Amino acid sequence: MSAYKTLRELVEIDSPTGYTQEACKYIFNVLKGYGYKPEYTNKGALRCALGKNPKLAIAAHVDTLGAIVSGIRKDGTLSFSKLGGPSLTSAEGEYVNVYTMGGKVITGTLLLNNPSSHANDTRETEKRNYETMHIRLDEEVFDKKDTEKLGIRTGDIICFEPRYREYKNGFIKSRFMDNKAGCFVLFEIARRMKEENIEAPVELFFSNYEEVGHGGTVGYSESIEELLVIDMGVLGDACEGNEQSCSICVKDSSGPYDYNFRKTLVHLAEKNKIPFKLDVYPFYGSDGSAALRAGKDFRVALIGPGVAASHGVERTHIKGIEATIDLSLCYILHCMD
Repeated sequence: MSAYKTLRELVEIDSPTGYTQEACKYIFNVLKGYGYKPEYTNKGALRCALGKNPKLAIAAHVDTLGAIVSGIRKDGTLSFSKLGGPSLTSAEGEYVNVYTMGGKVITGTLLLNNPSSHANDTRETEKRNYETMHIRLDEEVFDKKDTEKLGIRTGDIICFEPRYREYKNGFIKSRFMDNKAGCFVLFEIARRMKEENIEAPVELFFSNYEEVGHGGTVGYSESIEELLVIDMGVLGDACEGNEQSCSICVKDSSGPYDYNFRKTLVHLAEKNKIPFKLDVYPFYGSDGSAALRAGKDFRVALIGPGVAASHGVERTHIKGIEATIDLSLCYILHCMD
Protein backbone atom coordinates (compact mmCIF):
# COMPACT_ATOMS: atom_id res chain seq x y z
CA MET A 1 0.00 0.00 0.00
CA SER A 2 2.96 2.30 -0.57
CA ALA A 3 0.82 4.20 -3.09
CA TYR A 4 -1.09 5.54 -0.08
CA LYS A 5 1.95 7.23 1.41
CA THR A 6 0.63 10.72 0.58
CA LEU A 7 -2.68 9.95 2.31
CA ARG A 8 -0.96 8.96 5.52
CA GLU A 9 1.36 11.95 5.46
CA LEU A 10 -1.52 14.36 4.87
CA VAL A 11 -3.64 12.80 7.63
CA GLU A 12 -0.80 13.17 10.10
CA ILE A 13 -0.56 16.93 9.49
CA ASP A 14 -2.88 18.66 11.96
CA SER A 15 -5.32 20.82 9.98
CA PRO A 16 -8.56 21.68 11.77
CA THR A 17 -10.67 24.28 10.01
CA GLY A 18 -8.99 27.69 10.32
CA TYR A 19 -5.53 26.15 10.80
CA THR A 20 -4.74 24.46 7.51
CA GLN A 21 -1.62 26.27 6.34
CA GLU A 22 0.81 23.35 6.85
CA ALA A 23 -1.49 20.85 5.17
CA CYS A 24 -2.03 23.22 2.24
CA LYS A 25 1.73 23.67 1.94
CA TYR A 26 2.08 19.88 1.78
CA ILE A 27 -0.58 19.67 -0.97
CA PHE A 28 1.17 22.46 -2.89
CA ASN A 29 4.47 20.55 -2.78
CA VAL A 30 2.89 17.23 -3.79
CA LEU A 31 1.25 18.77 -6.85
CA LYS A 32 4.40 20.70 -7.73
CA GLY A 33 6.33 17.44 -7.47
CA TYR A 34 3.99 15.90 -10.05
CA GLY A 35 4.90 18.73 -12.43
CA TYR A 36 1.92 21.06 -11.96
CA LYS A 37 1.71 24.71 -11.00
CA PRO A 38 -0.72 24.98 -8.07
CA GLU A 39 -1.69 28.36 -6.66
CA TYR A 40 -3.18 29.66 -3.43
CA THR A 41 -6.44 31.55 -3.28
CA ASN A 42 -6.84 34.65 -1.14
CA LYS A 43 -8.44 32.54 1.63
CA GLY A 44 -5.56 30.06 1.60
CA ALA A 45 -7.25 27.29 -0.39
CA LEU A 46 -5.48 25.71 -3.36
CA ARG A 47 -6.38 25.30 -7.00
CA CYS A 48 -4.40 23.50 -9.68
CA ALA A 49 -5.16 23.41 -13.40
CA LEU A 50 -4.63 20.11 -15.25
CA GLY A 51 -5.03 21.86 -18.59
CA LYS A 52 -6.02 25.14 -20.19
CA ASN A 53 -9.32 26.94 -19.60
CA PRO A 54 -10.77 24.53 -17.04
CA LYS A 55 -14.52 23.93 -17.26
CA LEU A 56 -14.74 21.24 -14.57
CA ALA A 57 -13.57 21.74 -10.98
CA ILE A 58 -13.04 18.67 -8.80
CA ALA A 59 -13.02 19.69 -5.15
CA ALA A 60 -12.12 18.13 -1.80
CA HIS A 61 -11.61 19.78 1.56
CA VAL A 62 -8.41 19.60 3.59
CA ASP A 63 -9.83 21.08 6.80
CA THR A 64 -10.87 18.69 9.54
CA LEU A 65 -12.66 18.78 12.87
CA GLY A 66 -10.92 20.11 15.96
CA ALA A 67 -11.26 22.57 18.82
CA ILE A 68 -10.01 25.94 20.02
CA VAL A 69 -9.07 27.17 23.49
CA SER A 70 -11.93 29.24 24.90
CA GLY A 71 -10.38 29.90 28.31
CA ILE A 72 -8.03 28.73 31.05
CA ARG A 73 -9.70 27.32 34.14
CA LYS A 74 -8.68 27.96 37.76
CA ASP A 75 -6.89 24.60 38.01
CA GLY A 76 -4.85 25.23 34.84
CA THR A 77 -6.86 22.96 32.57
CA LEU A 78 -8.42 24.33 29.37
CA SER A 79 -11.99 24.98 28.38
CA PHE A 80 -12.61 24.69 24.65
CA SER A 81 -15.00 25.36 21.79
CA LYS A 82 -15.55 23.16 18.76
CA LEU A 83 -14.16 23.68 15.27
CA GLY A 84 -16.69 21.97 13.05
CA GLY A 85 -18.80 19.24 14.63
CA PRO A 86 -16.61 16.66 16.40
CA SER A 87 -18.34 13.92 18.36
CA LEU A 88 -17.33 14.48 21.98
CA THR A 89 -18.39 10.99 23.02
CA SER A 90 -15.96 9.42 20.56
CA ALA A 91 -13.26 12.02 21.30
CA GLU A 92 -13.28 11.51 25.07
CA GLY A 93 -9.85 10.29 26.15
CA GLU A 94 -8.26 11.38 22.87
CA TYR A 95 -4.73 12.75 22.92
CA VAL A 96 -4.40 16.28 21.57
CA ASN A 97 -1.82 18.82 20.43
CA VAL A 98 -2.29 22.44 21.50
CA TYR A 99 -0.62 24.93 19.14
CA THR A 100 0.28 28.26 20.75
CA MET A 101 0.70 31.52 18.87
CA GLY A 102 4.34 31.46 19.94
CA GLY A 103 4.96 28.27 17.99
CA LYS A 104 5.00 25.77 20.86
CA VAL A 105 3.16 22.45 20.71
CA ILE A 106 1.88 21.21 24.06
CA THR A 107 0.30 17.79 24.41
CA GLY A 108 -2.77 16.92 26.44
CA THR A 109 -5.92 14.81 26.70
CA LEU A 110 -9.63 15.54 26.28
CA LEU A 111 -11.41 14.41 29.46
CA LEU A 112 -14.67 14.55 31.35
CA ASN A 113 -14.57 16.80 34.40
CA ASN A 114 -13.74 14.68 37.48
CA PRO A 115 -12.98 11.72 35.20
CA SER A 116 -11.84 9.07 37.71
CA SER A 117 -14.36 6.26 38.25
CA HIS A 118 -13.03 5.85 41.79
CA ALA A 119 -13.95 9.45 42.66
CA ASN A 120 -17.09 9.95 40.58
CA ASP A 121 -19.83 7.32 40.68
CA THR A 122 -22.00 9.21 38.16
CA ARG A 123 -19.25 9.31 35.54
CA GLU A 124 -20.98 6.93 33.11
CA THR A 125 -24.29 8.82 33.07
CA GLU A 126 -23.04 12.40 32.82
CA LYS A 127 -23.59 14.31 29.60
CA ARG A 128 -20.58 15.03 27.43
CA ASN A 129 -20.56 18.68 26.34
CA TYR A 130 -18.32 21.73 26.41
CA GLU A 131 -19.28 22.56 29.99
CA THR A 132 -18.63 19.08 31.40
CA MET A 133 -15.30 18.41 29.64
CA HIS A 134 -11.81 19.93 29.58
CA ILE A 135 -8.30 19.57 28.17
CA ARG A 136 -5.73 18.24 30.66
CA LEU A 137 -2.20 19.36 29.74
CA ASP A 138 0.85 17.13 30.05
CA GLU A 139 2.64 19.82 32.05
CA GLU A 140 3.05 20.59 35.76
CA VAL A 141 0.30 23.18 36.01
CA PHE A 142 -1.80 23.78 39.10
CA ASP A 143 -3.51 27.08 38.38
CA LYS A 144 -4.28 29.57 35.60
CA LYS A 145 -0.95 31.40 35.96
CA ASP A 146 1.05 28.19 35.46
CA THR A 147 -0.74 27.58 32.17
CA GLU A 148 -0.35 31.17 31.03
CA LYS A 149 3.42 30.84 31.60
CA LEU A 150 3.43 28.11 28.95
CA GLY A 151 2.25 30.68 26.42
CA ILE A 152 -1.26 29.29 26.10
CA ARG A 153 -4.07 31.75 25.50
CA THR A 154 -7.61 31.89 24.21
CA GLY A 155 -7.71 31.13 20.50
CA ASP A 156 -4.95 28.53 20.48
CA ILE A 157 -5.71 25.53 18.26
CA ILE A 158 -6.48 22.07 19.65
CA CYS A 159 -5.92 19.08 17.35
CA PHE A 160 -7.02 15.49 17.93
CA GLU A 161 -4.60 12.64 17.27
CA PRO A 162 -5.70 10.91 14.03
CA ARG A 163 -4.45 7.37 14.88
CA TYR A 164 -3.95 6.36 11.25
CA ARG A 165 -3.78 2.63 10.52
CA GLU A 166 -3.56 0.70 7.23
CA TYR A 167 -4.34 -3.00 7.06
CA LYS A 168 -3.36 -5.68 4.54
CA ASN A 169 -7.04 -6.43 3.83
CA GLY A 170 -7.51 -2.91 2.47
CA PHE A 171 -9.15 -1.13 5.40
CA ILE A 172 -7.85 2.27 6.43
CA LYS A 173 -8.86 3.33 9.93
CA SER A 174 -8.26 6.90 11.04
CA ARG A 175 -9.85 10.14 12.05
CA PHE A 176 -10.29 12.62 9.23
CA MET A 177 -11.01 10.29 6.35
CA ASP A 178 -13.56 13.10 6.05
CA ASN A 179 -12.05 14.42 3.94
CA LYS A 180 -8.40 13.62 3.53
CA ALA A 181 -9.40 10.47 1.68
CA GLY A 182 -11.04 12.87 -0.80
CA CYS A 183 -7.83 14.90 -1.05
CA PHE A 184 -5.97 11.69 -1.84
CA VAL A 185 -8.42 11.05 -4.69
CA LEU A 186 -7.39 14.43 -6.14
CA PHE A 187 -3.70 13.57 -5.69
CA GLU A 188 -4.19 10.37 -7.65
CA ILE A 189 -6.15 12.09 -10.42
CA ALA A 190 -3.24 14.50 -10.85
CA ARG A 191 -0.56 11.82 -10.64
CA ARG A 192 -2.20 9.36 -13.02
CA MET A 193 -3.04 12.00 -15.61
CA LYS A 194 0.54 13.24 -15.55
CA GLU A 195 1.84 9.69 -15.99
CA GLU A 196 -0.42 9.26 -19.02
CA ASN A 197 0.57 12.72 -20.28
CA ILE A 198 -3.10 13.77 -20.45
CA GLU A 199 -4.09 17.41 -20.25
CA ALA A 200 -7.74 18.18 -19.55
CA PRO A 201 -9.84 21.31 -18.96
CA VAL A 202 -10.00 20.43 -15.26
CA GLU A 203 -9.10 22.27 -12.08
CA LEU A 204 -8.41 20.56 -8.76
CA PHE A 205 -9.65 22.59 -5.80
CA PHE A 206 -8.68 21.98 -2.18
CA SER A 207 -10.93 24.02 0.11
CA ASN A 208 -9.99 24.88 3.68
CA TYR A 209 -13.22 25.95 5.42
CA GLU A 210 -15.71 23.23 4.46
CA GLU A 211 -16.40 22.12 8.03
CA VAL A 212 -17.80 25.56 8.85
CA GLY A 213 -19.77 25.98 5.63
CA HIS A 214 -17.90 28.47 3.44
CA GLY A 215 -14.99 26.50 1.98
CA GLY A 216 -16.52 26.02 -1.45
CA THR A 217 -17.97 29.49 -1.93
CA VAL A 218 -15.11 31.24 -3.75
CA GLY A 219 -11.71 30.76 -5.35
CA TYR A 220 -12.52 28.85 -8.54
CA SER A 221 -11.32 29.91 -11.96
CA GLU A 222 -13.82 32.08 -13.80
CA SER A 223 -14.19 29.51 -16.59
CA ILE A 224 -15.65 26.78 -14.32
CA GLU A 225 -19.08 25.45 -15.30
CA GLU A 226 -19.28 22.15 -13.40
CA LEU A 227 -18.23 21.17 -9.87
CA LEU A 228 -17.61 17.54 -8.91
CA VAL A 229 -17.25 17.39 -5.13
CA ILE A 230 -15.29 14.50 -3.63
CA ASP A 231 -16.31 14.01 -0.01
CA MET A 232 -17.07 11.11 2.28
CA GLY A 233 -19.96 8.80 1.50
CA VAL A 234 -22.30 8.43 4.47
CA LEU A 235 -22.86 4.97 5.94
CA GLY A 236 -25.78 4.25 8.23
CA ASP A 237 -28.94 2.23 8.76
CA ALA A 238 -30.90 4.27 6.21
CA CYS A 239 -28.09 4.29 3.60
CA GLU A 240 -27.10 1.81 0.88
CA GLY A 241 -23.44 2.84 0.77
CA ASN A 242 -20.50 0.78 2.01
CA GLU A 243 -16.75 1.21 2.42
CA GLN A 244 -15.96 -0.79 -0.73
CA SER A 245 -18.00 1.41 -3.10
CA CYS A 246 -18.12 4.94 -4.43
CA SER A 247 -21.18 6.67 -3.02
CA ILE A 248 -23.11 9.00 -5.32
CA CYS A 249 -25.21 11.49 -3.37
CA VAL A 250 -28.62 12.16 -4.89
CA LYS A 251 -29.66 14.76 -2.30
CA ASP A 252 -28.40 16.14 1.00
CA SER A 253 -29.82 18.64 3.50
CA SER A 254 -29.29 21.49 1.01
CA GLY A 255 -31.36 19.85 -1.71
CA PRO A 256 -30.85 17.68 -4.79
CA TYR A 257 -27.69 17.71 -6.85
CA ASP A 258 -27.80 18.20 -10.63
CA TYR A 259 -29.88 15.39 -12.12
CA ASN A 260 -28.16 15.10 -15.50
CA PHE A 261 -24.68 15.27 -13.94
CA ARG A 262 -25.62 12.48 -11.55
CA LYS A 263 -27.23 10.47 -14.34
CA THR A 264 -24.01 10.63 -16.36
CA LEU A 265 -21.95 9.47 -13.37
CA VAL A 266 -24.27 6.51 -12.82
CA HIS A 267 -24.08 5.59 -16.53
CA LEU A 268 -20.27 5.74 -16.48
CA ALA A 269 -20.07 3.65 -13.30
CA GLU A 270 -22.34 0.99 -14.79
CA LYS A 271 -20.57 1.00 -18.15
CA ASN A 272 -17.13 0.65 -16.55
CA LYS A 273 -18.23 -1.76 -13.80
CA ILE A 274 -17.22 0.62 -11.02
CA PRO A 275 -18.87 -0.32 -7.70
CA PHE A 276 -21.23 2.45 -6.59
CA LYS A 277 -24.26 3.15 -4.42
CA LEU A 278 -26.90 5.90 -4.61
CA ASP A 279 -27.97 7.60 -1.39
CA VAL A 280 -29.78 10.52 0.22
CA TYR A 281 -27.96 12.19 3.15
CA PRO A 282 -30.43 13.92 5.50
CA PHE A 283 -27.84 15.55 7.80
CA TYR A 284 -25.10 16.59 5.38
CA GLY A 285 -23.78 19.55 3.44
CA SER A 286 -20.77 19.90 1.14
CA ASP A 287 -18.62 22.38 -0.70
CA GLY A 288 -21.12 21.94 -3.52
CA SER A 289 -23.91 23.10 -1.21
CA ALA A 290 -21.82 26.12 -0.23
CA ALA A 291 -21.06 27.00 -3.87
CA LEU A 292 -24.75 26.92 -4.79
CA ARG A 293 -25.75 29.01 -1.77
CA ALA A 294 -23.08 31.52 -2.78
CA GLY A 295 -24.81 31.91 -6.14
CA LYS A 296 -22.36 29.98 -8.33
CA ASP A 297 -23.88 29.02 -11.66
CA PHE A 298 -22.42 25.52 -11.49
CA ARG A 299 -23.82 22.12 -12.26
CA VAL A 300 -22.86 20.20 -9.10
CA ALA A 301 -22.48 16.52 -8.22
CA LEU A 302 -21.16 14.80 -5.11
CA ILE A 303 -19.37 11.44 -4.85
CA GLY A 304 -16.91 9.81 -2.48
CA PRO A 305 -15.72 6.62 -0.81
CA GLY A 306 -17.96 5.23 1.90
CA VAL A 307 -16.71 6.26 5.36
CA ALA A 308 -17.95 4.56 8.52
CA ALA A 309 -18.54 6.35 11.85
CA SER A 310 -18.36 9.86 10.39
CA HIS A 311 -17.06 12.60 12.70
CA GLY A 312 -15.87 9.86 15.03
CA VAL A 313 -13.16 7.24 14.63
CA GLU A 314 -13.65 6.77 10.90
CA ARG A 315 -12.85 3.89 8.56
CA THR A 316 -12.86 3.34 4.81
CA HIS A 317 -11.41 0.85 2.32
CA ILE A 318 -9.05 1.16 -0.61
CA LYS A 319 -11.76 -0.36 -2.85
CA GLY A 320 -14.02 2.61 -2.15
CA ILE A 321 -11.18 5.08 -2.67
CA GLU A 322 -10.12 3.42 -5.95
CA ALA A 323 -13.72 3.33 -7.18
CA THR A 324 -13.96 7.08 -6.57
CA ILE A 325 -10.69 7.70 -8.42
CA ASP A 326 -11.86 5.53 -11.33
CA LEU A 327 -15.24 7.27 -11.62
CA SER A 328 -13.61 10.71 -11.48
CA LEU A 329 -11.18 9.78 -14.25
CA CYS A 330 -13.99 8.32 -16.35
CA TYR A 331 -15.92 11.56 -16.05
CA ILE A 332 -12.87 13.61 -17.02
CA LEU A 333 -12.38 11.49 -20.16
CA HIS A 334 -16.12 11.74 -20.89
CA CYS A 335 -15.86 15.54 -20.78
CA MET A 336 -12.97 15.41 -23.26
CA ASP A 337 -14.88 13.39 -25.87
